Amino acid sequence: MTQIHAEMRTIRKRSFTTTALVALISLSVAGCATDKMSTGSVNPRGKPVEQMNAQELAASLDSYRNLYERDSGNKSVSMAYASILRMNGFNDQALAVMRKAAIQHPKDRDVLAAYGKALASAGEFTAALDAVQRAQDPTQPDWRLISAEGAIYDQTGRSQEARERYQRALQLRPNEASILSNLAMSHVLEGNLPAAEGYLRTAVQQPAADSRVRQNLAMVVGLQGRFDEAMSIAQQELSPQQAKANVDYLQKMLAQQNAWSLIQQEDKSKQN
Repeated sequence: MTQIHAEMRTIRKRSFTTTALVALISLSVAGCATDKMSTGSVNPRGKPVEQMNAQELAASLDSYRNLYERDSGNKSVSMAYASILRMNGFNDQALAVMRKAAIQHPKDRDVLAAYGKALASAGEFTAALDAVQRAQDPTQPDWRLISAEGAIYDQTGRSQEARERYQRALQLRPNEASILSNLAMSHVLEGNLPAAEGYLRTAVQQPAADSRVRQNLAMVVGLQGRFDEAMSIAQQELSPQQAKANVDYLQKMLAQQNAWSLIQQEDKSKQN
């Protein structure tokens, strides 16, 4: 094989890896980039956002939108609406909501924290890190902000700094499901799926574990080829059709990844 052909295949392999990573983050329902917010005080459907499954989150979107349209200047309403938007995958819209809230409440630490999370979910990591760090009170560190900071570091390739933040957050909030989930996703990004599964297994056993944590577990199990088990976990959060679509996508992605591995092995054998 010529050098140029080898380089072309390397480029294509990197392109696939990048695509797979984007899909991975998408399937995780932003579990790595966000931390749950307490939104029980603004609750039009009578159930805290963090306790909703994926179907309930989708069904709640209109209720939260109507609440926001009636009282968009209320910081709690804005934060709740942004949270439900993010958990439904509407990251750009969530960012717009929190950007407006940050303008209206420029010194409010809660708003700054939520704004930082929205920035991170939208991929604006430098601005997100700045907002989250400005929201932190060094005299009374908030574990949610430390974990969010770790997630931002993870998505910018600084995994060691990310895990230091997660461990610090766990010292303040032992066995917190959202921190464990972020730590698990850090290992997913590194390709260590067994370690990620271990953290997620612990996370889903916690009373505060939410839909995103269970979907992350389904994804990690599926990425290891245990598709029936992944389907069983996913169906607890998604409709049977949605769960099947997610598992089918994982199978397709892994099959394509295996094809690239076979090409790489073929290249090595021809060189030997």
